[in-house]
Amino acid sequence: MSFLKNKRQRAILITVLAVVLLAGVVLLGFILDEEKIATHLDNRNSPPSLEHLFGTDWLGRDMFTRTMMGLSLSMGVGLAGALGSTMIAAFLGMIAATMGRAADAIVSWLIDLFLSVPHLVTLILISFSLGGGAKGIIVGIALTHWPSLSRVIRAEMMQIRSAEYVQVSRRMGRPGWWIAAKHIFPHILPQLLVGFLLMFPHAILHEAAVTFLGMGLSPHQPAIGIILSESMKYLSSGLWWLAFFPGLSLLFAVRLFDVIGGNLRLFTDPSKTHEE
Repeated sequence: MSFLKNKRQRAILITVLAVVLLAGVVLLGFILDEEKIATHLDNRNSPPSLEHLFGTDWLGRDMFTRTMMGLSLSMGVGLAGALGSTMIAAFLGMIAATMGRAADAIVSWLIDLFLSVPHLVTLILISFSLGGGAKGIIVGIALTHWPSLSRVIRAEMMQIRSAEYVQVSRRMGRPGWWIAAKHIFPHILPQLLVGFLLMFPHAILHEAAVTFLGMGLSPHQPAIGIILSESMKYLSSGLWWLAFFPGLSLLFAVRLFDVIGGNLRLFTDPSKTHEE
């Protein structure tokens, strides 16, 4: 098909499919019957079947339902955390580009400081200090995932700041906040959106990792990290499906977000608009 020969058109089709699949996961997380994750000791440790696609756990809970609900929960937490981190990156990038050399030096120092420490370690410390839970994870993600995007946004703003139309506005006496709002910010929206989508999968994985270590979401919530953590003690008993399907589903969801972010970067790159 000629439609699939064009790289841009293929990217559009793949992006639409990825969005539909992720929307389906979220929808399933809301509409699946919670009765299936109730305790049914008469049906515990059942292998995958047509009735229970991902099998059941040691309490007879349906693993497919738990996995879909866990993914929906992880995506919600990742969305809030990545959105907060993107806003921090945009704010600091704007300050660096419009508030003079001193502000730029402070922002650059903050970026280097946070990049020098593994953000997963910082995320664990922040989450632990806030008592864990969804609030601790969201705040931790927001405060640790912004440096790389902030550096990109700062560089983009510096380039836009030197443009001729920005210099004309400055000579006309326009204040810095007006130039930033009218000339700079609209041009970095595509970079912010791409950065947000590429940050999303990292946020989901780190939420699952911190929850797996016991410093994230509550054990009573069907989070992917909780499911994987609980299943570790049963792997030696041959109950492989307890970790295999939730882990595979998490990696699949993360990969879909990577695909969407990568394709969106292709759409926003003028040099690749007509690429075959």
